[in-house]
Amino acid sequence: MTELCEGRVVAITGAGRGLGRAHALAFAAEGARVVVNDLGASLDGAGTSRGPAAEAVAEIRAAGGEAVPHGGDIATSEGASSLVATALETYGRLDTLVNNAGFVRDRMLVNLDEDDWDAVVRVHLKGHFLPLKHAAAHWRAESKAGRALAARVINTTSGAGLLGSVGQGNYSAAKAGIVGLTLVAAAELARYGVQVNAIAPAARTRMTEGVFTDLAALPEDVSPLVVWLGSAASEGVTGRVFESEAGRLTVMEGWRPGPTDEASVRRTPSETGEVVRGLLAASEDPGRVYGAG
Repeated sequence: MTELCEGRVVAITGAGRGLGRAHALAFAAEGARVVVNDLGASLDGAGTSRGPAAEAVAEIRAAGGEAVPHGGDIATSEGASSLVATALETYGRLDTLVNNAGFVRDRMLVNLDEDDWDAVVRVHLKGHFLPLKHAAAHWRAESKAGRALAARVINTTSGAGLLGSVGQGNYSAAKAGIVGLTLVAAAELARYGVQVNAIAPAARTRMTEGVFTDLAALPEDVSPLVVWLGSAASEGVTGRVFESEAGRLTVMEGWRPGPTDEASVRRTPSETGEVVRGLLAASEDPGRVYGAG
């Protein structure tokens, strides 16, 4: 144990299983006190259970760490605010928020029901926004009260949100939205001492094993990056997206201006098409959508 996070309090959503559980254990091993949130839902978001959060907390405590369970629905304002309140009431502070909770309901677009769209966008995108909003409100108040902060937020996007994934239109759209939210939050919250980054992890969990049958990377392979980003040691790193799979770490570079053509007069549609063809010929090909033939 290096105790990189000694004295810090970390709240992690969806921390009863998979990536979130690995993150919780890794933070605790580095000296953090952890609020383990998990609704205990099934893979498609149905039902609730206190079991997963309680089991993760028990494992942390058995190893000599400190943790407390939280079973609220973080895609509701009440659940998200109570997550922050649990950290403050139990440990007196909140230093790091890891937004990780989510589930999938995969369908091709023509078969994707409105309820499946709403449910997935709700848990991933709204489930990132609300905990971030309530944590940020607390940190803003702390900053305005004159207390220096080294607050951290780690959001969870996906390769599906960066490149797209066939059969996952709802999930891809939500995960792309998380990237936009991360960039805005990083810009808005910097003045309060809050850093906001996102990870695009690839690991074998119950959510991915049906899609990527040959994926061997473990959730524990991703957690070291999350712990470092959630620590004071990551000072100066904000508004970035990192891809992590097994031993590979990549800084993802998003949209930026490529080939450009300017004209002093309005072009006709045909002229515009000719210019576009030329610009495309000079540009890099986009990354391949996951699952595309």
